Amino acid sequence: MTIPMDLSGTAAVLTGAGSGIGRSTALSLAARGASVVVSDVDGAGGAATALAAAVTDQAHLAALRDRCLDAFGRLDLVMNNVGVLAMGAPESLPLEAWQRVIDLNLLSIARSNLVFLPHLIEQGHGHVVNTASASGLLAYGYDRLPYVATKHAVVGLSEALALYLAPQGVGLTCLCPSGVVTNILEQITVYGEASTPRAPQHPLVEPDVVGELVAEAVTNGQCLVVTAPEIHTELRERAADPDAYMQRMIGEQT
Repeated sequence: MTIPMDLSGTAAVLTGAGSGIGRSTALSLAARGASVVVSDVDGAGGAATALAAAVTDQAHLAALRDRCLDAFGRLDLVMNNVGVLAMGAPESLPLEAWQRVIDLNLLSIARSNLVFLPHLIEQGHGHVVNTASASGLLAYGYDRLPYVATKHAVVGLSEALALYLAPQGVGLTCLCPSGVVTNILEQITVYGEASTPRAPQHPLVEPDVVGELVAEAVTNGQCLVVTAPEIHTELRERAADPDAYMQRMIGEQT
């Protein structure tokens, strides 16, 4: 069951939209006729209306909802697009690193659900976009376990939430980007010795490409979006024999 959305005349709220994927998605939505409220912890952004907001504060998310309703008289789409990384060997990551990443990457969506889902469900239509990661599909990032754990959680949360929302007329898209040219590397907190982030050999893509993929997914009612089609081959291998896949991966590390 797909739930397509004609974006013309809609209104959207996007968090983490001051740059990168969030900003590009806001521009792609606006190009299709949506009015947008963009937010970032620093208040950056370049769409119809912008607001500084911290996704760790439910009241800030409520202010975004109210700003959208006041400015445009409607709210049809919310994109949860915040992600931070803590890097280091698993045994060197302190509990506070885990707590910060979980609070920003995962609990921010729980807060968003509390603020935005009642409105979308009551009106009987709308769309939610959650930004996960290829790290939420493939567990290669043992150098950043909190990020991997939260992005796996976002994928699972999104799949389950899609099943709940669809009968109520609300669509859901989970974005799982691989390498994207953004400033997320500037937001890494490193514990212990610094190292180059581990990643699959997927091509880097520009944020505007990802923004178009998201806008198309919302328009078409697509549930899962990846930025590197190559990932499907590895996902099929893992699905066919999960243990054999893990044994191969372990063997490559030894």
